[in-house]
Amino acid sequence: MKDEHVSTNLFTKLNSGFIRKEPLGLVLIISPWNYPINLTLVPLVGALAAGNCVVLKPSEQSQSTEKVLAEVLPQYLDQSCFAVVRAGPQETEHLLENKFDYIFFTGSPRVGKLIMAAAAKHLTPVTLELGGKNPCYVDDDCDPQTVANRVVFFRYLNAGQTCVAPDYVLCSRETQERLLPAMQSAITQFYGEDPKASPDLGRIINQKHFKRLQGLLRCGRVAIGGQSDETERYIAPTVLVDVQETEPVMQEEIFGPILPLVTVRGLDEAVDFITRREKPLALYAFSNNSQVVDQVLECSSSGSFGGNEGFTFLTLPSLPFGGIGHSGMGRYHGKFSFDTFSHYRACMIAYPGLEKLHELRYPPYSEKRKNFITWSLNSQSCTIL
Repeated sequence: MKDEHVSTNLFTKLNSGFIRKEPLGLVLIISPWNYPINLTLVPLVGALAAGNCVVLKPSEQSQSTEKVLAEVLPQYLDQSCFAVVRAGPQETEHLLENKFDYIFFTGSPRVGKLIMAAAAKHLTPVTLELGGKNPCYVDDDCDPQTVANRVVFFRYLNAGQTCVAPDYVLCSRETQERLLPAMQSAITQFYGEDPKASPDLGRIINQKHFKRLQGLLRCGRVAIGGQSDETERYIAPTVLVDVQETEPVMQEEIFGPILPLVTVRGLDEAVDFITRREKPLALYAFSNNSQVVDQVLECSSSGSFGGNEGFTFLTLPSLPFGGIGHSGMGRYHGKFSFDTFSHYRACMIAYPGLEKLHELRYPPYSEKRKNFITWSLNSQSCTIL
């Protein structure tokens, strides 16, 4: 947090130039329901560390966690600069009518547009951590069981309700035939013969999302899973094949334990399929050939990228996390959170005297003086500590 001194040029040689990190002011954090502790506390820590006051709005859909956060956090944080607001959609609309110095939102692109529109009325800057359809390309040159283990783990973690989870797989028809038994094996290994009885497989957040996901099960053809139980809001780990691009499961973020496999003829067609769509929050590529992974990375754009791996990049505070384009704007995690909630103020402090030296910059400008000024502006000096 201390001032960061910068190098000067000859023109400012006797001055002190530095960056001061200042709090933005009053920050509004609107957090989601799918990871209601992590996705609330991580940005909150960054905002408080940077010295801001915070209004925190947890998701009303994760009701129990919302209640605990509202009761517990005020016991530990200074209530003169921190408040928890329990609010539904209508109350949140009214909340957004107020002027904040920064808004940090995690949620869907649809709601993200509403947040950004409300912020624009006050010229309030925003971070939007949104979602989207995260592609996962699987090359023919791969070990199908290794790929299946990793894709299954990261797809069905938290019952698929993860914004960076692989949303669909692109592979050749031959690789699909090798992947299917391997994926069935991985699902059985992770969740047992009856996944419904597994303590490691979550449930869908509410009835509305359960019904939405049930509708997506009618897309394509179910190759693995497909079972559901409305009384428990349970949907089995499911793999769909023969899916058409125009079907709903390929038009919206799934956000559930359903994984479509889409066949392509090769790498070029897969890259074309990906780049014709909105930029995703995450993109994955699996291949034994490092050149294939590198080509997917080079020819695409996404918030994050995983080569032969899932979203373990989230575990590193040294890496920024954020979207691009339709999947969001801004970044956080680790020091990036501090940077997001700080204003980097450019400062220059000069000595009050020595005016004779400063007279060189005043008009009238002879050719010699102009040349001297140009030269002194371009000459870099060392940092003054």
